[in-house]
Amino acid sequence: MKSRDNLNDYVAFVTVAREKSFTRAAAQLGVSQSALSHTIRGLEASLGVRLLTRTTRSVSPTEVGQRLLDNLAPRFEEISSEIASIGDALDKPAGTIRISATDYSIQTVLWPKLSKILKEYPEINVEMINDYGLTDIVAHRYDAGVRLGEQVTNGMISMRIGPDIRFVAVASPEYLKAKGIPETPYQLAKHRCINLRLPSHGGFYVWEFQYDGKEVKARVDGQVVFNTVMQVIEAAIDGFGIAQVPEDLVSDYIQKGQLSQVLDEWTPYCEGLHIFYSSRRQSSKAMKIVIDALRYQR
Repeated sequence: MKSRDNLNDYVAFVTVAREKSFTRAAAQLGVSQSALSHTIRGLEASLGVRLLTRTTRSVSPTEVGQRLLDNLAPRFEEISSEIASIGDALDKPAGTIRISATDYSIQTVLWPKLSKILKEYPEINVEMINDYGLTDIVAHRYDAGVRLGEQVTNGMISMRIGPDIRFVAVASPEYLKAKGIPETPYQLAKHRCINLRLPSHGGFYVWEFQYDGKEVKARVDGQVVFNTVMQVIEAAIDGFGIAQVPEDLVSDYIQKGQLSQVLDEWTPYCEGLHIFYSSRRQSSKAMKIVIDALRYQR
């Protein structure tokens, strides 16, 4: 069979083009990087065109490669959905559901709810990926994503899976005794704050406050930076400064006296967590079971 007749070669190309990395694509496909590179070279030779531009640091589609990617990717999604529907036709929910989420949503909503129903459906596999990058779930072949309601991408089907939440500013009592208690967000500039880096922008999470209809966005600075909220909380408990984190994650620490909340009257509620997925993707029975298990009950 010629390379141009082998769909696996095109699947390999789509995966590399989407991931923009031979390393990540090889891991996803379960093959070695050298074998994957050989497959792509063979496909390009068969078609007589260069599909990918390679440098020592990055991989990106050429103009022809991007056009091929744009046309092939949706069709492969349709094929995957049809294959998943075969199990549905047999009335046996099965398949793998890949979800892009944060450690916060995984710990507080996804795992507590899904762990209860997965024992009933041993043929359903769920892969939950910790992701603060606001990843394009279609481009990276996720079945669904979980974000705050205001962060859900336009054109997606979404459903609430949690109540409205607040991101509260907290610090250890020892830190506040030594450095003082801020009375407004503007005074945070004089404090050490613990930052959360967002991969999607390469920058830090911006702290948002609101009082008497006035919104304030504070860019803070400090000694330590993390890329997961659980580490931010640990650093706050250890006295490294003020952190802004989901209220439900720190309520126990506040009650135990390990953390103290500040700027409470400046802390608004925001729209809670939602699960979302492409309107173009046919929902399998496995997907419907997962969605129903996560549905928020007021």
